[in-house]
Amino acid sequence: MKEKILQYSTDELKVTWDKERCIHAAECVRGLPGVFDPKRKPWIKPELASADELTEVIERCPTGALHYELKSSDKTETPPGQNIITIEKDGPIYIHGEVVVKDMDENIVLKDTRMALCRCGQSKNKPLCDNSHISANFKADTSYNAERLRVEPVQGKGGELSVKLIDNAPFVVEGNYDLVGEATGRETCSKKMSFCRCGGSETKPFCDGTHKKIGFVSD
Repeated sequence: MKEKILQYSTDELKVTWDKERCIHAAECVRGLPGVFDPKRKPWIKPELASADELTEVIERCPTGALHYELKSSDKTETPPGQNIITIEKDGPIYIHGEVVVKDMDENIVLKDTRMALCRCGQSKNKPLCDNSHISANFKADTSYNAERLRVEPVQGKGGELSVKLIDNAPFVVEGNYDLVGEATGRETCSKKMSFCRCGGSETKPFCDGTHKKIGFVSD
């Protein structure tokens, strides 16, 4: 997993931008167009807004490419009360919450409140999305089989959401979360689920074993 982090500072805070994680969702541009202007260099000018305005907008960035650090306060970003997994049409899976990504040996690969995970299988920055789904013409709607999530009782709300990366296979989610897809709606669940990341499953967003047939390689 690659990273290229740039910093932009004022007397009040430091803004960091990971170029490798940015897929131009543009929440920052819509929120504070004067601060975040892709046509300008430097494209981020945090001095043009207050610290409160900046932190509020930065926390909307769905990929986690943008973060902040306050210089005179211990305030940090607080995960939402419930972890949320959102299916993006023809694109990645967004996760917002207390998210810990681990490899098969339980080593922590990434710990963050916001991230975009590749589900087309083509990203050069796996497990994260790098917008390869666009050039790959990846097509997948936002529907899912909610009945598969209802076979086990909900255990609670929030807490750590574990995302385990299985080599050359899906990622496995374990914890409490809401799965959101515009076509199906929102389902609260605690079921341990395997999510497709090869792009070929017929039961998206869930895995159906297609990664074995197509020889998916996760590295």
